[in-house]
Amino acid sequence: MKVLFKSRDPEAIAMHELAKTRSEFVFRRLAWLISKATVSLSDINGPRGGLDKRCQVEVQVSKENKVVATSIARDWRGAIDLALARAVRSLVRRRQQSKPKTRRVRAGSIAWNLTAEPEPALQAAVAPRVRMLRRLAASNV
Repeated sequence: MKVLFKSRDPEAIAMHELAKTRSEFVFRRLAWLISKATVSLSDINGPRGGLDKRCQVEVQVSKENKVVATSIARDWRGAIDLALARAVRSLVRRRQQSKPKTRRVRAGSIAWNLTAEPEPALQAAVAPRVRMLRRLAASNV
């Protein structure tokens, strides 16, 4: 994983090493998935102060897929940490959505054979409703 850093602000340029180490630490478990991460720092309203430090993290997953997370904070460290946390959350969410969901077997399907007798060791673990259905099925035969 490559980490690129962009900034025009002299104070932000001093945060280059921090941004690189923080992004490598945060993306350590997803590094195999990420080809490039770009951290951009900018001061929105200049030397006036306030909530004006902006950090934008752009993570390149594949050639056509990328995740962009932006945060605004009072200081550079807070902006970097918040943007990196948002980027990781977005990557994990996107990864979980792409996984196929497991399917459950319904109780009335072929997998349940109500007329067959269960093994004695498993009979104690069977739910009361299933035992009642088995008794009804046996009495109707």
